[in-house]
Amino acid sequence: MNIKQAKEEIKHTVKAYLAKDMFGEYIIPVVRQRPIFLMGPPGIGKTQIMEQIARECGILLVSYTITHHTRQSAVGLPFIREKTFQGKTYSVTEYTMSEIIASIYRRMEESGLKEGILFIDEINCVSETLAPTMLQFLQCKTFGNQAVPEGWLIVAAGNPPEYNKSVREFDMVTLDRVRSIFVEADYNVWREYARNQKLHGALLSYLELRPKNFYRVEADVDGMQYVTARGWEDFSHLLCRYEEMGIDVSEEVVYEYLHHKDVAEDVAAYVDLYRKYQDDYGIREILSGKVKPAVFARIYEAAFDERISVVNLLLDGLMGYFAEAFTEKKVTDGYFSFLKSYRSNMTDGENPQNEYQRKLEELENSFRKTEQDGFSGKEEKTQNERLLMLLKEGMPVQKEASPEEAFSYARGFFEKQRDRLNEVFDLAGKSLEYAFDFMEEAFGAGEEMVVFVTELTVSKEAAAFLAEYTCERYLTYNKQLLIGTRKREILSELADR
Repeated sequence: MNIKQAKEEIKHTVKAYLAKDMFGEYIIPVVRQRPIFLMGPPGIGKTQIMEQIARECGILLVSYTITHHTRQSAVGLPFIREKTFQGKTYSVTEYTMSEIIASIYRRMEESGLKEGILFIDEINCVSETLAPTMLQFLQCKTFGNQAVPEGWLIVAAGNPPEYNKSVREFDMVTLDRVRSIFVEADYNVWREYARNQKLHGALLSYLELRPKNFYRVEADVDGMQYVTARGWEDFSHLLCRYEEMGIDVSEEVVYEYLHHKDVAEDVAAYVDLYRKYQDDYGIREILSGKVKPAVFARIYEAAFDERISVVNLLLDGLMGYFAEAFTEKKVTDGYFSFLKSYRSNMTDGENPQNEYQRKLEELENSFRKTEQDGFSGKEEKTQNERLLMLLKEGMPVQKEASPEEAFSYARGFFEKQRDRLNEVFDLAGKSLEYAFDFMEEAFGAGEEMVVFVTELTVSKEAAAFLAEYTCERYLTYNKQLLIGTRKREILSELADR
């Protein structure tokens, strides 16, 4: 299965394993809750989905790469304890608590939550001294003499032997006690994730044209050459930062992330070309409805690769507007909920300013707790900080004000934020309509339009915007172009070119 399917299956398992009966007992006994063994090539997102699963299920996550550990840190250190059996005293060897088990209890104490996932990565690549410990862990759910607490699911991940020479195969006894899920690299699934993670548009555009280069592992006379999903994502972060700093990316730098000489050379050349298209076509002008006649003359004569690149440049520009609209909508909704609660909790005789301050501190503590427990992503943290900033600006300043006066004052700041939201939505809507104007003039209802509309559909922020903003042309093309079928056909054609 692909990584998205694996994520959904693990989420289903979390819900099944943590379900309780009327007496508060787990419906599936702990002894029957098999650890999940996630097997797949390196760099396809096995670790990444565990963070998403924990956040989406509202449970804790303790994650370890076991190859970084010794037997002592995994099992604990031995010590001698005196014990009496049948009237005689003996020296007995026991073990301190495993660092891994201790981390689970520490997270439980910090968060107040009792359930979570223990994720052990590279479990089949451990040293010879740790191998028996890992077998015991999978078979008995223990490290040394310490058991994994109830309410904690075990997920282990490993790489197939063709990707790692140090892989150790598990015996049938161990495999019969785990649920094995085999994951394969899938570009279409990763593409949706990459768009929502805002990976650099040049890389997404390149992979749209060269999907076969998404994941490659080849052995030749020069050794192993490989490109992984992790490589694309890590390189994207560097590329974005280098652009902000005005630094060019060389082929050698690309190769540091994409360890395949031909792919690195091709990507480096395409990144330069992508920037050139951005300047030549004037993407900002297109999105503001100011297209130069020469642009159409060029696009009519352009090769298919160039046309698709322009489509992706348009999408890049639009995604910036959609992201801003998405953030402003979340902030405005949060602002509204705060004021609604503030007004309903006002009581006669209580200082409205103190009540506002109390609720603000309560909200801020809630955000900090959510972040500490690992349930907030980067975007949510940004939205929370912006909301807190606006709420602090809108705090009533008159200590002697009546509840009505205090609320009216606070509402005035909310109205400013709502006006800001309307401006952002209006700008994003106009840019989208201008983009459709250009697409229709340049490509009609051709393959390029299919790619354009499909990307609008799979992007989280674009979809959220289109749920609020009615774009008739999007609805029409979305219905007419048979998105799934046509898109698969186009990608298949691109792969053969």
